[in-house]
Amino acid sequence: MNILMALSQLEVTGAEVYATTLGDELTARGHQVWYVSDTLTRQVKGAFIPLAFNKRSIPRRLWHVARLVWLIRKYKIQLVHAHSRASGWSCRVACWLTKTPMVTTVHGRQPTHGSRRWFWAFGARAIAVCEAVRDQLVDVLGVPADQVVVIRNGIDPAAFPVNEVRLKRQAGRPRIAIVGRLTGPKGELCHRLLSDVLDLSAVDVRVVTGSALPPAFKNFSDRVAFVEDQSAVAEEIAQADLVIGAGRVAVEALFTGTPVFAVGETRHIGLVSIEKLEAAMASNFGDVGGHELAMDFQQIKQELSSLLSGPDALPPVSTELRGRVLKAYGLESVATRVEEVYQDAVVETLRREIPILMYHRLVEHPSEQGVHGTWTTVQMFEKHLRLIQRMGFETLTFTDFQDKGFMHRFSPGRKYLMITADDGYQDNLTRMLPLLKKYNMKATVYVVSGETHNRWDVEHPTDPDVRVPLLSADEIRALDASGHVEIGGHTLSHAKLDELDAKSQAKEIRENKRALEGILGHPMLSFAYPFGYLNASAKTQAQEAGYAYAVATDSGPRAMHQDRFQIRRIAVFPRTDVFGLWRKIRGDYVFRR
Repeated sequence: MNILMALSQLEVTGAEVYATTLGDELTARGHQVWYVSDTLTRQVKGAFIPLAFNKRSIPRRLWHVARLVWLIRKYKIQLVHAHSRASGWSCRVACWLTKTPMVTTVHGRQPTHGSRRWFWAFGARAIAVCEAVRDQLVDVLGVPADQVVVIRNGIDPAAFPVNEVRLKRQAGRPRIAIVGRLTGPKGELCHRLLSDVLDLSAVDVRVVTGSALPPAFKNFSDRVAFVEDQSAVAEEIAQADLVIGAGRVAVEALFTGTPVFAVGETRHIGLVSIEKLEAAMASNFGDVGGHELAMDFQQIKQELSSLLSGPDALPPVSTELRGRVLKAYGLESVATRVEEVYQDAVVETLRREIPILMYHRLVEHPSEQGVHGTWTTVQMFEKHLRLIQRMGFETLTFTDFQDKGFMHRFSPGRKYLMITADDGYQDNLTRMLPLLKKYNMKATVYVVSGETHNRWDVEHPTDPDVRVPLLSADEIRALDASGHVEIGGHTLSHAKLDELDAKSQAKEIRENKRALEGILGHPMLSFAYPFGYLNASAKTQAQEAGYAYAVATDSGPRAMHQDRFQIRRIAVFPRTDVFGLWRKIRGDYVFRR
């Protein structure tokens, strides 16, 4: 995807570190990322475009919107990800004008003035970095709960490795690291810690900041080391006996195994432990609360004095505590969850999803048609393929998604579609495959393995259908070897899974999978529920059988990534002519039904 990250800042902030860390990970995954902000202090893999969001007069804001519209169109931006209030307003208007999907990561408590209540400016989704932010958005600002998702700060473990041998204290003085800007609420908090809490003669304090040293801090310069180098953050954290801070800094320290005394802008947590971790995470380690709290700095002083009074350095973070923090904040999993939110925003904003077509068998003569409507003429199928080709679609199978992820369907400048065929009729080899080859397209064929013909239709109690042969083992191998067809499972007997108990469901699904994989000599990725009939147990059995995906018919979420085991498809009937198929593959068909 082509993604625009938007920030408003005049100095380095946690939001910038979040956005650039996430952006570089997305770039490594194949996305194109641009950054727009007042300033950008970190080097990034994408292009940086200056835009003075902090100049907020009405003429300036109109200029911001115009500039953003131009950038969105010039770079074919598919999604805007905002990270601040100032940039969010302008981005929301620009995205509305250009019909561009937008999400916002909300890093802290939001103002509650009237305009914020009626114009959220968050886009299709608000990503809250902790539960306290989410609760304020929902409970105070009235953002619908289903539009807010908690995804924590993504931090690369490789950038903050465990310091196995922590430095010894020099002359018995514990080494304390405080990281962050020295302006605003964080600057005020740092000043209180230095002036009222810490005994600067008894501890070795190092303040790592991207801010120029404000006058109020200069009287500490003979007792505190101010490190004005953001690139030194990881090293200073790893070498400290204790980190005092909140937000990303607290998590980065825990990654390295450095103990954290969590004190943020709204509350103090104290020494982070397993018992306190959940509450610490919910408030972003003290940075966000329900409201501003008057902290008891005398209590903070007593707690820190007790922690630092021993002769040895504080013990490192436990393996269990670090493991839980890694699981919650690890960059790879965070980026994957953000990609899911991006997909939500794109599908819901544009009301489009890639079409997944469901065919069955191809017929040449009227005598082959039968009564159940599970056929398409060979002539009409070729017309369908011509239309698909003229409209510029490329065909995908689940192998493509397994290799590249669901985000692959939003590759810029590309149009994708999936062709599937149920049951595994012999004509899928003799009639469908030659046309797939002719038009250089791919399809997924779902095969029933325990029958030789369509017995479920032939033995229908009221409307018996014509008998049609199914694929043999050699024919299944020939389809698979063609390079144009992916084989999937479809049960042993074309059973109505919703009518079976879990044990019978498992037998139908697993034995079918075992038989087909024995024929193919390799694993299969996807499964199709016969008749589209399923229940929660059937979905569980498909997953436990080892499938990565399962397709339904006209049930399941409209966005395919939201449930990998109930992916919605679009049925093609005998009456689906070229115009009918055009309506079904424009992209918004499942939203219009």
